[in-house]
Amino acid sequence: MPGEDVAWEHFAHGADIGVRGIGATQAEAFEEAALAMTAVVADPARVAARIPTDLRCEAPDVELLFADWLNAVIYAMATHDLLLSRFEVRIHGHALTARAWGEHVDRERHQPAVEIKGATYTALSVAQRGDGAWVAQCVVDV
Repeated sequence: MPGEDVAWEHFAHGADIGVRGIGATQAEAFEEAALAMTAVVADPARVAARIPTDLRCEAPDVELLFADWLNAVIYAMATHDLLLSRFEVRIHGHALTARAWGEHVDRERHQPAVEIKGATYTALSVAQRGDGAWVAQCVVDV
């Protein structure tokens, strides 16, 4: 169960949108950033966690792993016509395995606002704050 230091938020960036995840671990920060990304499209509270989807990615460093993770989520949502609202991420070195849950897009109920094209390297950062919390962020192209 997420703790008090787990959160997601958006940040301003020109015509695109920044997503940021905050968690006690890198994995929690990645989970929260994916949830922030879903929130760019629709209200995650209206997305039922019914359909499981397994995701995997690998990269040479943690920042590229984060961008690859978000792009894997975008790809899964686009190819399966899903919105995802729950994430369990496991990070081992520079490899990530995850399970995400969501449901098929219901245009009337979810009212998707935009389509996310991809995660970018703009403002890409995965770092631990002085208070110990992890922050993972980047700009997504909408």
